[in-house]
Amino acid sequence: MPDVQLVLRSTRVVTPEGMRAASVAVAGGTVTAVLPHDAPVPDGARLEDLGDDVLLPGLVDTHVHVNDPGRTEWEGFWTATRAAAAGGITTLVDMPLNSLPPTTTVDHLRVKRKTAADKAHIDVGFWGGALPDNVADLRPLHEAGVFGFKAFLSPSGVDEFPHLDQEQLARALREIASFDGLLIVHAEDPGHLADAPQRGGPRYADFLASRPRRAEDTAIAQLLEQARRFDARVHVLHLSSADALPLIAEAKADGVRVTAETCPHYLTLTAEEVPDGASEFKCCPPIREAANQDLLWQALADGTVDCVVTDHSPSTADLKTDDFATAWGGISGLQLSLPAVWTEARRRGHALEDVVRWTATRTARLAGLGARKGAIAPGRDADFAVLAPDETFTVDPAALQHRNRVTAYAGRTLHGVVRSTWLRGERVLSDGEFTAPKGRLLTRP
Repeated sequence: MPDVQLVLRSTRVVTPEGMRAASVAVAGGTVTAVLPHDAPVPDGARLEDLGDDVLLPGLVDTHVHVNDPGRTEWEGFWTATRAAAAGGITTLVDMPLNSLPPTTTVDHLRVKRKTAADKAHIDVGFWGGALPDNVADLRPLHEAGVFGFKAFLSPSGVDEFPHLDQEQLARALREIASFDGLLIVHAEDPGHLADAPQRGGPRYADFLASRPRRAEDTAIAQLLEQARRFDARVHVLHLSSADALPLIAEAKADGVRVTAETCPHYLTLTAEEVPDGASEFKCCPPIREAANQDLLWQALADGTVDCVVTDHSPSTADLKTDDFATAWGGISGLQLSLPAVWTEARRRGHALEDVVRWTATRTARLAGLGARKGAIAPGRDADFAVLAPDETFTVDPAALQHRNRVTAYAGRTLHGVVRSTWLRGERVLSDGEFTAPKGRLLTRP
């Protein structure tokens, strides 16, 4: 065991056993011990006394669209990873689409990794993509280290990443199950979307009607049936329809290997408050009503929904027009996800330990990184966020690190100020100041 080089001390440390006063010993970038608060500092070690600020494990965001290369004007690894660090996120897994080329072959993965290599302020991994015509590429991508495969069951919004029909989904799942990989799915049924009214224009109510809950519910039911058929591991992305929760709960009880996520915008924003023409609130599936949101929170509490991720999906500001039908659909949330979720969680009586479970522990487990990330415990990477949970700030778009500072949270007052962010025992952000990039490119364990 290398000599302890650093001790972080706080009256509030979130550990797998709960929050407690502790001193966390770090050597070689790894947590070596979680000691009593007043434990003596080993000879030669540096002490960082955080006072009453909370020491959290660094968050793990498994749903991020970085868009680099190809659409770097929308977002890039330099800006995305800075925004993530500013929000207490120390690991992200990049989605395979909205970059050019998409991450659908090993050669394309090499392009993505080369692009990210010297720009990552935090650790970065990559999802592969499952397309109608790339079944033969799935195993090679798995062996090259992608964390799993993203598929759409309805049009993705970009021509280079077409969606799967049910026969194509079956072919992809059969192949992925053969090596026990993971398929993560945007589940909306294209038939229900086509049948829904498509009025266009600035009214949010019209956009909401164009993406009905039944589109999600049907697609999720079909996905669960295919997962049963092949005994495959599947993950439901960005769940917004609470009507699908009984389907997921029943499937879990029946032994189907399914997990599900939701996003900060579904948990903190409601359809009733979206102004007409404000397409910074547009995402697919959409932000739904307050009563639906209440059920999503209940599902997080009871474990039907496993985790919370950003689905950070930025674009240039000019694509956020006041016509909901044509505006780009995506919400930028990397820097604000922790305070946004914590603000609503605390209002509903949840603890920071719950937020850590949803945004760090379970997301690390989803990506297969649970042995290294997502908890403050011996043997884990010394990735931390230092949070002042009771302090508030008002969201100023000009203060964001995202390349395009468009946000649905503008003007909101949120609880939780990230003081500093640490990666493998090195501070990468402190009081708004960043170090040079220290992130590593990760592969599936």
